[in-house]
Amino acid sequence: MGSILYQVFGTVIICTMGVNMGIVFTWPAFTINLFQSQNTTLNRPMTDLEISFFSGMSSIGALVATPTAGFLLDKLGRKNCSIFNSTGLALVWVILTFSRQVEWVLVAVLLSGISSSIFLVASVYISEICQDSIRGTMTATNMVAYGLGMLVSYLLGGTLDYASTIYVGLGVSVAGVLALLLLKESPIHLMSKGFEKEAMQSIAYYRRLDIDSKEILDEISNMKRALNPDLDGDTSPEEEKLKPDVKPAEKLSFWQFVRKSRSSRRAFVINLVVMLAAIFQGLIVIQMYAEPLFMEALPSASPSFCSVMLAVAMAVAGIVAAFLTDIAGRRPLMIYASLGTGISCMVLGTQLQFHWGPTWITAVFMYVYPVMYTCGAGTVPFVLIAELFLPEVKSIFSMVLIESIWVCNFVILFIFNPLLKTVGWGPVFYIFATLSFLSALYSFIFLPETKGLTVEAIQGLFAKKRKPRNSA
Repeated sequence: MGSILYQVFGTVIICTMGVNMGIVFTWPAFTINLFQSQNTTLNRPMTDLEISFFSGMSSIGALVATPTAGFLLDKLGRKNCSIFNSTGLALVWVILTFSRQVEWVLVAVLLSGISSSIFLVASVYISEICQDSIRGTMTATNMVAYGLGMLVSYLLGGTLDYASTIYVGLGVSVAGVLALLLLKESPIHLMSKGFEKEAMQSIAYYRRLDIDSKEILDEISNMKRALNPDLDGDTSPEEEKLKPDVKPAEKLSFWQFVRKSRSSRRAFVINLVVMLAAIFQGLIVIQMYAEPLFMEALPSASPSFCSVMLAVAMAVAGIVAAFLTDIAGRRPLMIYASLGTGISCMVLGTQLQFHWGPTWITAVFMYVYPVMYTCGAGTVPFVLIAELFLPEVKSIFSMVLIESIWVCNFVILFIFNPLLKTVGWGPVFYIFATLSFLSALYSFIFLPETKGLTVEAIQGLFAKKRKPRNSA
């Protein structure tokens, strides 16, 4: 029990990055009107063009920064990368604290996007310090932290003035940076750099074991097999990793390894499809256009209050999903939650288009939809990113998957307004429903269950010519 508590402790500290990011990314949502008004806290009101940049600069920063995240993870290490990104978020609040210039505010928003590789860094770091039995729950906690950060940001914006909100954000960010200094580096990263003794110390720290214990020696042996695959001859990397004897192997480049590892290629393709299908289930649109949607769907209710309650519902759903990943499993969660998302979208689409029922039906499913999404598509793909890949390809594959999220978010938001004006809310939800049902079908056919498995065992699932039919 003590070992798990230390892993939970490490996860909570790492997740402070997610909380900080949630606060920073949600902050523009309740300051846009203020910055456009004549009573702005800035040196002048923002123009329409500057507001457009203000809304999109974080995504631009993320698109630029994410490709470098995989490289930095391997060069700087998980801990140093976490401190680097957290310091970037703290610098955002420092700029906002000392400047009221429109140009500097835009720079701060751009910097927040550059620091957004926290999603990738935190997921990899958490998955490498936690044992297999709790890896799914702990990795999913990163998304819970982001949801909590969004909720905190909404509450701060609704209760504090502009300056006080900035000071709270700065304080939380600085506290997060200091807390990260307490952690040890990931043992996988230390082993990849040849620091076996330090890796043993890291395992001993997170598992609360004696450094010369059999458990630590076994863990080090497993890491050596994962980091030194023998790819000579006809033996696949995943088969070689399951052999008991560990022997040095020629160091292959990323592309050489990918060409020889069928399991790595198949795991990447399946994770990519699941990720893209999840994004196109459409929750990003609801998050960005929550107030106007609530105004149309529930004209008698306060859109601001409804938006805050939406954040509360998603935060609670994230906590539930984090526990379910290691109880129900990844595959059933993705299948059934996607079905629930599709049904919710169908109800909302028909209700908004035909108004066949009372408004309380709209209200209920406006919350059921994001809750179902969060339990499945909003959690499972991020857990898969952290656990499907071998160390040789993990950083780069994870970087590509996170980058795809930003690209797809940009595409969805770019085409959404013209689509909405052309077809209306009803058909938009029909599209989301169709993609949700397709996500469930694809997961049922192709996605294996990875709950509680080591990375070597997971490779075995993807190395087979036919996927084992796990029960949903």
